[in-house]
Amino acid sequence: MNLAYPVTLKTYPNGQVGASFHDVPEAHTAGNTEVQTLDRAQDALVVALSIYLDDGRPLPKPSKAKRGQRLVMVPPRAAIKLAIHQAMRDQSMTQAQLGERIGVDGKQVRRILNLDHESKLSQLEAALGALGLVIAVDIVSAA
Repeated sequence: MNLAYPVTLKTYPNGQVGASFHDVPEAHTAGNTEVQTLDRAQDALVVALSIYLDDGRPLPKPSKAKRGQRLVMVPPRAAIKLAIHQAMRDQSMTQAQLGERIGVDGKQVRRILNLDHESKLSQLEAALGALGLVIAVDIVSAA
């Protein structure tokens, strides 16, 4: 599951730099510099995607970046949790059913899906496994 979204940066007359995501219109932010804006853009993206999770909506698929656009990656732990959400949705699986499959109660499943909770990697792997998925890591240049 690719969770790297193209971001559009725009410099305003006052010098601020704005960031928006065509694929996730709820995500937008601004900063004093491009670097600051890109840092804030990742946070804005995660917050916006958490709305999709909370509402039980499917995650928007990232489009291909256009020339000059940068990609903003969802941080790893959040990306795994979002993948669990999407897989549950795709398979019409409830939180109770996932809990039964991995041997935890509903409260623990809610934590697994909470983007702000620091779930253990072993719990996330168990949830993915119960959904027929595994984690594959791809390390790329930050440039």
